[in-house]
Amino acid sequence: MKCEIILLFACASVALAAPQKSDAEAEILQQENNIEPDGEYQYSYETANGIRGQETGTLKRASSPDTSDVIVSAGSVSYTAPDGTVVELSYTADDENGFQPSGAHLPTPPPIPPQIQKALDYLASLPPSNRRR
Repeated sequence: MKCEIILLFACASVALAAPQKSDAEAEILQQENNIEPDGEYQYSYETANGIRGQETGTLKRASSPDTSDVIVSAGSVSYTAPDGTVVELSYTADDENGFQPSGAHLPTPPPIPPQIQKALDYLASLPPSNRRR
């Protein structure tokens, strides 16, 4: 019985002493890529350390000679922070609104105080002035 316990502790010690892989060495469990000739694409991936991501995009052709083609995309990424919190980020990106991320972990501005909002509403209601001071 004592030999079995000693053998069990020895095996556990060897297992715990084995080198642990860092995040940089995490294996890719799943990865898909698809790029179409018209510029449409999609990709997704998942790693052994819990990182997941996916994105889709399309090529938006220029509407006039003075603009250029742009990629319009949407996607998401998730991972576990060092404190154990799962971080999820979704985003869109286009030529009209730029990069628009959203996620519970992102900071948000405080609400505008009512007095300031009232002043801003008043200023917005005034007719435009043609002269500068």
